[in-house]
Amino acid sequence: MKQTRKFLQTYVVWIIDILCILGAYLLATQIRFGRIQDFGDKTLHYMVGVLFLIVCTVYSFLGDWNRDFIKRGDFEELVAVLRLLIVMLPVTITLVYFLRWAWILSRSVILYFTILSFVFLYIARFLYKRAVRRALTNDQFVTRVFVVSEEKGIEETVKRLKKAGSFSYCVVGAATLSEGFENEKSGEEPIGYLEGIPVYPGGKDLTRMLTQESFDEVFLNTPDLSRKELAALIDGFEEMGVTCHYQLDYPRIREAGSKVDSFGGFPVVSYSRYRENGGALLIKRMADILGGLVGILLTAILTLFLGPAIKLDSPGPVFFSQTRVGKNGRRFRIYKFRSMYRDAEERRKELEKENEMEGLMFKIDKDPRITRVGRFIRKTSLDEFPQFFNVLKGDMSLVGTRPPTEEEFEAYDEHYRRRLSMKPGLTGLWQVSGRNEISRFDEVVKLDLEYIDTWSIRKDAKILLQTIAVVLGGKGAS
Repeated sequence: MKQTRKFLQTYVVWIIDILCILGAYLLATQIRFGRIQDFGDKTLHYMVGVLFLIVCTVYSFLGDWNRDFIKRGDFEELVAVLRLLIVMLPVTITLVYFLRWAWILSRSVILYFTILSFVFLYIARFLYKRAVRRALTNDQFVTRVFVVSEEKGIEETVKRLKKAGSFSYCVVGAATLSEGFENEKSGEEPIGYLEGIPVYPGGKDLTRMLTQESFDEVFLNTPDLSRKELAALIDGFEEMGVTCHYQLDYPRIREAGSKVDSFGGFPVVSYSRYRENGGALLIKRMADILGGLVGILLTAILTLFLGPAIKLDSPGPVFFSQTRVGKNGRRFRIYKFRSMYRDAEERRKELEKENEMEGLMFKIDKDPRITRVGRFIRKTSLDEFPQFFNVLKGDMSLVGTRPPTEEEFEAYDEHYRRRLSMKPGLTGLWQVSGRNEISRFDEVVKLDLEYIDTWSIRKDAKILLQTIAVVLGGKGAS
């Protein structure tokens, strides 16, 4: 998540600045000269504009001035814009003078450009910041942090993290470790609250106890734990696919997957199985939004035809919804075209003995709960189209892992939970790997973890193309 924030407040702000400066320069020149034919040497005019962009770029990245962009207030942002202009204008004009291009510049162009740049930059940054803050505080995108601390430091740690969190993350829970915790069991009921956050007693089975909790990262403040105790704790969270931040000093620093960092003002060593690529994740989200919009349009068209057919085939609603578990334990409602009779959930208990899947999933061939229309829309995967609404909302992605039911999730251990370290997807690796032939839940988990460990934009594109081929080839779900 930290890499994503860096991308949003460094590279995206730079792109916004470039567009604002370019637009201000072209508009200032247009105001002064009116027609392009009156520019004089048009090439030199454009080259001066390029110089402004180059100086802006060097300024932005050389000092990393926008590293605290999201936290800056309105007045601080105004000062930041003025600082950029105070540096950019004199430097560019000096370069123009030494390049002997000064004769091309009009004083009125510089005046108009200065005013327009200030207005464009401040308004654009103000609007962008509001949008980013709204996105980062959305429940689907905010980083949820669980704190693990020794009793003596729990209160200070929680207060300090909450104060420093701002738009970066939110603390959702905490656990205390006392001396000899390896001989104790974790408590499932909170022993108290700090700043409105539940605090649980921690023991040797802490990671198991937290398997069904919804959080993305862990902050560890346990300086008195032995190497063995701490290694077991970190390994348990890593097995869940959760990033760990350990407040320094920790003696066992791995060469791969760890880095010295800061978190909430604390110096930490961060452990993660993944190297987050903020730019790639942003592209993935943009693709989800575009795909979601197209998918919702197609769903609306399909509803005109499938809606009456579903209603005529069996009584009940056109759409089916169910609570599923998404990224790192977040609950959401999934939507599909209804393909079963209304009493399908009640009848499942009668069919448990016929389950053909080994493990936590349920699947039987020629399921009697499926309607006639349901068999057709499942075979053609048309029942999945309403999930594009989940993709647009951000609950799901176009490509990801399979979202489990709450009942299935409640039986997860740390290993199974790692498959939820990425958003669930409308399609995924297991769907294009012969899902009808898979008979063991562990095979599904293996494919999901393979997708997570090797994820890339290129892999998502490949899976999407394979999914289209599978559906068109009549190999949809049975």
